[in-house]
Amino acid sequence: MFYLRLARGYRVPDLGRWLLTALAAAVVAAFLLRSLGRALSDPLGGADALARLLWCLPPLAAVAWFAAVAARSVPARRPERIAGLTAAGAGSRRIRTLIAGEVALACTLGSVLTLLLFLVLRNDIAGPSLAPDLGMGVPLPAAAPVTLLALVPLTAGLAAAFAVPVAETLPGGRSHGRTGFGPLRIAVPVGLVVIGAALELIALRPGAPADGRPIHLPAGLGTTSTAALGGWAGGALGLALLTGPLLAWTGRLLALGRPTPLRLLAGRGLTAQARRLGPPLAVLTLVVALVLTTVRYWIGTPDSADALPAVEACLVLGCTVAAVVARLAEVRTDRREITEALLRLGASPRLLFGAVALRTLAVGTTLLLTGGATAALAAAGLR
Repeated sequence: MFYLRLARGYRVPDLGRWLLTALAAAVVAAFLLRSLGRALSDPLGGADALARLLWCLPPLAAVAWFAAVAARSVPARRPERIAGLTAAGAGSRRIRTLIAGEVALACTLGSVLTLLLFLVLRNDIAGPSLAPDLGMGVPLPAAAPVTLLALVPLTAGLAAAFAVPVAETLPGGRSHGRTGFGPLRIAVPVGLVVIGAALELIALRPGAPADGRPIHLPAGLGTTSTAALGGWAGGALGLALLTGPLLAWTGRLLALGRPTPLRLLAGRGLTAQARRLGPPLAVLTLVVALVLTTVRYWIGTPDSADALPAVEACLVLGCTVAAVVARLAEVRTDRREITEALLRLGASPRLLFGAVALRTLAVGTTLLLTGGATAALAAAGLR
């Protein structure tokens, strides 16, 4: 009942976040139940059953990450709700628990709806094409679907609980911390990129395909070598970790020398938000690069596409985009006081809009650089 009273005060963004969480959890629950149905239909395929469960991990991680980012943005975007809960006697840990419980409740609703649909289809309604995915004709242990589906709200709820620091749950208690990056924070990703590029060059040298045993990639992507796969993984991780520092350096470059007010506002704003915008934008760039590389390989290799990885890619991409939107909304809320102060000082709305446009162009250019390099490394490994 407490969550229903909270829902009465929902706005459109809050309701959209709740429904998106429930929808994403429902899709992940469908993947888990499909793996269970396949295991029931083929009880001797132990290795295949494990592989199907492992295929469920990327969308489960995507839903948990979206839940964490969305939960972290709640105190910033809805300070009046946090103030009301505080006035009612709820402490910071209690508020964090309530936010995590709200996320877990949405995931539970989506999982239960998927389970009901799964049980209805098992009642001799589905056609022969869906029978192996549902495990039709085989008794369904009651504990199996409940245990699998409990992973979705449990993982998302824990991710949401740990994403909201206790010190940031109270109104006015947000701490932005430092805006720079230490030498170690720069050296590690640069080293990963260099090592990854070196491994890719080793894998592309003449005669390299004959060395070692090939690795069979999932999603119908053929085979690759150990050096190529390791090179791509290291290079992609390094480029993702470099996204934040590159955004900060781009902001400093915009404000270099004697900048105009437009360049100064855009550069300083980008530098200040680089640490917070870097992780979600890096994940988005990595996912987009992977999707584009996979689609390019499928187009060049007929009859290699697989429907399940395509659906999972759409879910992961959707969760990533939603997480980026939630982080952008959080940043916009945090900068509201600065924007109002600039307007009181006489800054024109046109100047502020131009600064946002210039900052967006700089971010897009940086992501195009890192995403293009990630996609190039992946494409080289698939040759």
